[in-house]
Amino acid sequence: MAIPASGSVGSRIIDQMGGVDNITNLTHCATRLRFELRDSSVVSDDAVDAIPEVMGVVRQDAQRYQVIVGGAVNHLYVEMTRAFPQLGKGGADTDPDAMRELKAELQDRGPRGKFAWLNWFFEFLADSFRPVLGAMLGASIFITVMALLATLKVIPAWNAPGVTLDASLSFVNLAWQAVFVFLPLMVAYNATKKVGADPWVGFSIMAVMMLPAFTQLAGAGAKLPAVVNVFGLPLTIFNYSSQVFPPLLMALLLGPLYTLLRKVIPSNLQVIFVPFLSMLVMIPVTAFILAPLGVYAGSGIGNLFVTVNGFSPLIFAVLVGALYPFLVITGTAWSVVPIMFLNISTLGYDFIQGPMGAWNFGCFGVTAGVLLISVRRKNAQMEQVAGGALTAGLLGGISEPSLYGVHLRFAKRTIPAILAGSITGAFIMGLGGGVTTNAFLFTSLLTIPAFNNIPLYAIGIGVAFLVSMLTITTLGYEGPNSGIFGRKSKGNHLQAPESPAAAADSSAAEQQELLAPANGTVIPLSEVPDPVFAAGTLGDGFAIDPTDGRFVSPVSGKVVTVFPTGHAYGIRTEAGVDVLIHIGMDTVNLKGAGFTAHVSKGDQVAAGDLLCDVDLNVITAAGYSTVTPVVITTKKAAEGLSVISGPAEAGTTPAGRYSLAAPVAV
Repeated sequence: MAIPASGSVGSRIIDQMGGVDNITNLTHCATRLRFELRDSSVVSDDAVDAIPEVMGVVRQDAQRYQVIVGGAVNHLYVEMTRAFPQLGKGGADTDPDAMRELKAELQDRGPRGKFAWLNWFFEFLADSFRPVLGAMLGASIFITVMALLATLKVIPAWNAPGVTLDASLSFVNLAWQAVFVFLPLMVAYNATKKVGADPWVGFSIMAVMMLPAFTQLAGAGAKLPAVVNVFGLPLTIFNYSSQVFPPLLMALLLGPLYTLLRKVIPSNLQVIFVPFLSMLVMIPVTAFILAPLGVYAGSGIGNLFVTVNGFSPLIFAVLVGALYPFLVITGTAWSVVPIMFLNISTLGYDFIQGPMGAWNFGCFGVTAGVLLISVRRKNAQMEQVAGGALTAGLLGGISEPSLYGVHLRFAKRTIPAILAGSITGAFIMGLGGGVTTNAFLFTSLLTIPAFNNIPLYAIGIGVAFLVSMLTITTLGYEGPNSGIFGRKSKGNHLQAPESPAAAADSSAAEQQELLAPANGTVIPLSEVPDPVFAAGTLGDGFAIDPTDGRFVSPVSGKVVTVFPTGHAYGIRTEAGVDVLIHIGMDTVNLKGAGFTAHVSKGDQVAAGDLLCDVDLNVITAAGYSTVTPVVITTKKAAEGLSVISGPAEAGTTPAGRYSLAAPVAV
């Protein structure tokens, strides 16, 4: 079900995702709408990016797609889920077990190959914390206010040992303590939801260890950790407040157990016995094994960080300043978050967030430099993007609008500038002995008072900001191959580099041909029984109504996309033109049944080479159309496409002709 593109921002984004029926799940983080799609091949990065309110897009893999919208993300999410409640609940008509199986298959066969498990693990960590970012950000402001008042001697030191606050100040303290004390329950809920089990079951399992009566098993006034005898077995009692490793381990085991129980228990009994048996197994397993193991494992990792920082705060700070930008870019920065919480719960302070702040302000400094250049050049679009990103960064400590809206678009210039400021600022902090904080914070201007050595921290982030800003304003942010890792920026998303041949061919006047991908009848794209293709949302092209299941490449080039189900293929020509062949409508739902792919990603093919054998009877028996669109998806790469309708022979008959457009200026 597609919705009109002329509606609200949310409706236009949904429309570009292929409609509600193509969305299996929708979540969001601080700046991004995070879609899980049945078929991401129907989504045009350029079309999504063209929506004025969209700051950028990130195509993660065959299923996951992110749309960066900045601070408006929560408003858009609420708008979209109110209009279509199923979006936030697993999508329309989605079977959780089937989607998990499909997801596992896509990750196994997807573009990241054997490393898919590692990517999933980092996504697991991220999705366990993202939903509570708002609460943590709000709590961090309470902490900052308390720290500022203590620094100004308005109130006693709110976190010093032995200090007793009056009832009013103690009540204010509860506002942030509620978030961090009960963080294990929030993480348990999110992590359990991520693995596909009932999140309230995961919440309840972890809640057993958060009950006051649990710690009282050790006896009144007992020093924790303590070991008690329960059912003849030793049970180690910890105070699990603020601990995040135990709920993560619990969820990792609960997910497979939940899936197993749903497979062996009849569906009419699942509502009772799946939760009951899950709790029956996981409460003792978590209490006796997983939760203590999480504490010990976290302590081991944390001790490694403590050792390096204890050996040399200077070396540690420089390492964080140098490495953290790449952790953020690759999405692995979330792996450090549990260590920060562990430091706070065991040491009473964290020493990572100080040099991490140098990265943030180096990042914001580059954004400020890009903003200054944009104002000087009267580049209204970049001025708007950079201005919004800078505001979100300086006041909220959120780097994603800067990262995805600005930096990755021009990474050849921006990343070195960020590193220059990040390393310099971290070096200053390390040289001064390092800085610490007593709570998890978003490193923004508002949270400066929450650090123990305010002058040192302020100087460090100030230098990081200025060095990065001056570097980018001196070098400029645009240049040849300015996109990330040598990619050329063509908008707010990332595309592969153009080859030298592409630049040479871009001015060619001769007609380029698209051959028929199958035997059958060539028809205009407007006759495709799908509104996304028919409207030309993905690009210009044609379609073929096939008479047999032998599908070939319509052009010569490199295979850049092979959808795991075998129903969609992307070919990039030598001139840099991307062509999508989408076999049938909604055939992703067949999960590969009837499709036999004969090419892999990275293969070179000539026009007419076999891509796939398809049993068309499987498609029609499932009630789907076999009409196959062929679309040029590269924005502004081709012009003047003419469709040659009528009977066609696979790999022989021209079905469309176009001219190469002029290169797109960066």
